[in-house]
Amino acid sequence: MQENQNPTPEQTAQENPSEVTTELEKKLKEAEQKHVYLYAEFENFKKRALREQQETVKFGWKNVASGLLDVLDNFERALTFAKPDGDQNLLNGLKMVSQQFKSVLEKQGVTEIQTQGQAFNPEMHEAVGQIPSDQAEGTIVQEQQKGYLLHGRLLRPSRVLVSSGQTNSVN
Repeated sequence: MQENQNPTPEQTAQENPSEVTTELEKKLKEAEQKHVYLYAEFENFKKRALREQQETVKFGWKNVASGLLDVLDNFERALTFAKPDGDQNLLNGLKMVSQQFKSVLEKQGVTEIQTQGQAFNPEMHEAVGQIPSDQAEGTIVQEQQKGYLLHGRLLRPSRVLVSSGQTNSVN
């Protein structure tokens, strides 16, 4: 008959109890390390999920905000081209509505990009042309369409005309 090659844990414990203790301590330490790793991984997952949820709430309405900016642009154009000799009460009411509209957008994190007299920044501005002016080359001279940020991220770039510097006229 063949003797059993793999002794049972009871046989090993009886023959050499310190080996079994060492092996069990090693397995316990591995299990503890795995537990700590999994716990840390789960905590990171929770933080990442919370951050993604906050970003979704913060930036999830980006498309709606872009559409509302088009409405605001049309509203401002209408106010710009309104007849000055028309009904002043209506004109004042429309200006108040425009201010309220802007205020609501600002409360939601939409802010206007300041352009006049600023240096051209390709990350915030879209150059639609260059014109000679008294201002330094690369300075924004005129704004064609307002640009906006949503919580510090670009929502729509400002469309601007940039100074090409002074013209050199030869007589």
